[in-house]
Amino acid sequence: MSERFPGTVLSPSERATIQDLLITDRESTEVQIAALTRDWDDIVASSALVANDDEHDPEGATIAFERAHLQAQLDRARGHLEELDRTFERLRQDAYGVCESCGRPIAFERLRARPAARTCIECAAGRR
Repeated sequence: MSERFPGTVLSPSERATIQDLLITDRESTEVQIAALTRDWDDIVASSALVANDDEHDPEGATIAFERAHLQAQLDRARGHLEELDRTFERLRQDAYGVCESCGRPIAFERLRARPAARTCIECAAGRR
């Protein structure tokens, strides 16, 4: 591993841009989680009203698939929300914008495109 570099110093406008992107992403992720949770609750409620024999019910496999699909989406969204929270913490601690793999600064263009990025492009692509 190479020498560690100090954290990237974002200009005030770059920092504001990143904060705005993170806030927007967090808000949309919370809305997504709420919608998925409502869908999950609806499926659970509707399946409670029908026969519990998924194996022999022609709709059973579909309901089970829908539940599994929704659960996977919820897990992904909740994981993303946790990642955003960790990103906010890195930003507060002035540890934001440093590649967790090589310690070099992450290009602002990458951070703007993927505000929660934890690695530089070279490390993400496996070139370093």
